[in-house]
Amino acid sequence: MTLRDALAFLCEREIARKEQRRIDMSFGLAKFPFVRDITGFGFAAQPSIERAQIRAQIRDLATGRFTANGDALLLPGPPGAGKTHLAVALGRAAIVAGYTVIFTGATLLVANLAKAQTGNRLEERLTHHAKPKLLVVDEPGCLPLGPDAAHLFFQLVCRRYARGAMLITSNRADGEWGTVFGDAVVATAILDRLLHHSHVVTIRGDSYRLREKRRRGLLQKPAATHETATAST
Repeated sequence: MTLRDALAFLCEREIARKEQRRIDMSFGLAKFPFVRDITGFGFAAQPSIERAQIRAQIRDLATGRFTANGDALLLPGPPGAGKTHLAVALGRAAIVAGYTVIFTGATLLVANLAKAQTGNRLEERLTHHAKPKLLVVDEPGCLPLGPDAAHLFFQLVCRRYARGAMLITSNRADGEWGTVFGDAVVATAILDRLLHHSHVVTIRGDSYRLREKRRRGLLQKPAATHETATAST
């Protein structure tokens, strides 16, 4: 190995070390609830799924192009079908691609915004959640949100609109967001902005947790169903 080759080798190792350190730190700052990746998602477990199509779409989303473009990604579907798994996996992929990410549950997000509003720190909190290139919001609709939830979430969506990407999982259809947020008019305004530049991956299928219990014989297998998982943009 020549001196030039040795220097190049050492520089490449140092660059790789610093990049890995950046990724590890970014994973910690993102506050993911667990570690998941795309390869671990159970595509085969989804009934009647167009597996090649959805795999191709998820693979494209994992490149981070939707994050770079400031688009919204919506992952609606029933509880336990793998929405949060995909959200974490895509968030981690975005970090590897070089983007900043924050993961938060919807209830915690709204609670923090409401607390900041009470303490006259709402602008500070909105700025905090507007900074990352990708904001992942998990499961609006699982629990009732406060009376000001719609207006607070609307302000955040407006702050990020066309500037920063958002990934939102939900077990509620978009037509139910008025009930989720307690204000149909503001919920419509939120969806109008989210859907303007968006990708939607809808997952329908049996819960992973219930399926595992059935596999172990703890629950009876349900009757045949026509539920499907589809992908659309």
